[in-house]
Order: sequence, then structure tokens, then C-alpha cells
Amino acid sequence: MAQFINFAHRGASAYCPENTMAAFRKALELGATGIETDVQRTADGRLVLIHDESLARTTGDERLVQQVNAEDLAQLDAGSWFDPSFANERVPALEELLELGRQHQLVLNLELKNGIVPYPGMEAEVIRAVRSFDMSQQVIISSFNHYSLALCKVLAPDIRTGVLYMEGLYQPWNYANTVGADSLHAFKYAILPEWVEEAAAQGIAYHPFTVNDEAEMERLLSYGVSGIITDYPDRLREVLSRKGASAT
Repeated sequence: MAQFINFAHRGASAYCPENTMAAFRKALELGATGIETDVQRTADGRLVLIHDESLARTTGDERLVQQVNAEDLAQLDAGSWFDPSFANERVPALEELLELGRQHQLVLNLELKNGIVPYPGMEAEVIRAVRSFDMSQQVIISSFNHYSLALCKVLAPDIRTGVLYMEGLYQPWNYANTVGADSLHAFKYAILPEWVEEAAAQGIAYHPFTVNDEAEMERLLSYGVSGIITDYPDRLREVLSRKGASAT
């Protein structure tokens, strides 16, 4: 049986500014065995880790990620918005997390943020970066853009993909098969135990998001999900410990 994955959502984002190296390192301290993050691309083609298409919320810069080159992006403070103690945290490059993941044997869930800004060719660029770090077996590529997921599977059949969705997907395990996906990354309320069981019978894993309440964690664990995406990997670690589940 595959080992359960404790995914830290944008790193340990309850404790550190999201999608920063501080958040990723803190996630390790708090027991995460996986990191969920978001991939976008700068004006000059650098793959970087940030959720919003705009830089405004986390850096105060009103431009879009796609409008800024990597050198300028590296000068922006991506930590002070969260707390002054995180001043001068930066928007990381994908390679920085791949190196951390390789060092610590983490599973990396790389969400392609290409639903609003299309970023043509990003699928191949992400796959190339993953392969350059020999991380193909430790990465799951997810997206709300399911055309992008289907393309990733054509380009790299050996790299796992995950279908992100919010609600109402009919027989999602069958849908996952149509795009060659290995997992279903469903909003936490879009799951029933019989669906988890049916998906598992077809080799499809469930990784619900974003689950921060311990009672909800326990409910989803009772369904048999294969991983949980949370802002609080320490809470999930404790729940797993109480249940005697493996989080390593």
C-alpha cells in the first residue's frame, strides 16, 4: 500500500508566508512529507512559485508575474505582508524547491497556474526541470486546466498527475482515466467514502484540499484518502499519530 502523504499547502502557510522557502522549510519541521505549491512564469521565462497571477497581495507590486523579469522579481519582499519577521523572503524559483525536495525525499505537488494566464509551453518546461533534478518519481503535477494535465501525460507518462476540481464531477475516477491522471485533488466537501473506494479500485488516489480542521482530517482519513493537503501539517501529523497511520 502506498504511504500516506502529508502535503503542506503552499508550505506551512499557517505559520509562514505562503510559497516561500521559509514556509517549505517550516513544513519539514512540522512533519510534512509533501509540499503543495503553485508554478507560474516570469516575463523572461523563469519558473517561479507563487499562487496569485498578480504580485499585489504578497509583494505589494501591482504587476502580474508574467510582466516581471526574474531579476526584478528577486528584489521584491514576499514575506512582510505576513509578518515583519519574514521581511525579505523572496518568491522562489522552482529549482530551489526541487533541490529541497530531492534532499529530503519529499513528494512535490506542482500546481500549474495556467488557467487564467495560459503560459504556453510551461508543461514541457516544468517536466524538463523535474527531470533535471531526477525527481520524476517524487512529483505530482496538478492543475484546474485539465487540457494541460492531458498534455503532461503525453509528454511524461511516468510523472504522476492530479485533477483539481471543486464539486459535482460525475464518476471522477472515470474522468481521471480520460486524461490519464493518477489522482483526484478534490475540494474537501466533494468526497464521499464510496467514491474513494471506487477510485482506489481503479488505482486512482484521492488528495483532498484544503483541510485544516482536525475533525475533518479524521473524517477524510476514515474514507481512506491517500493524502491530505493542509496549511497545518503539524495538526495532520498529530491526527495520523493518534490513528497510528504512517506519515513517512
